[in-house]
Amino acid sequence: MWRKFEGSCQPVRLEIYDLLGQTVRTLVAGSLVPGGHQVTWGGRDQQGHEVAVGVYCYRLQAGDFVQTRRLLLLR
Repeated sequence: MWRKFEGSCQPVRLEIYDLLGQTVRTLVAGSLVPGGHQVTWGGRDQQGHEVAVGVYCYRLQAGDFVQTRRLLLLR
């Protein structure tokens, strides 16, 4: 996933959820400087275990911006 942030440094949070709404992994939790940023999820949960192939959701929060989308994990 790639996203460009403009303006000042802002708090960013990027999390992966399963379809039951349980948090699978937090990929970003902190402030990012303006510019382009890329994050890759390797299909592992917070403890480092591989998760099942299937549909997940990600939620990206950056300042006032919030985006939630589905993603398909394949191996």
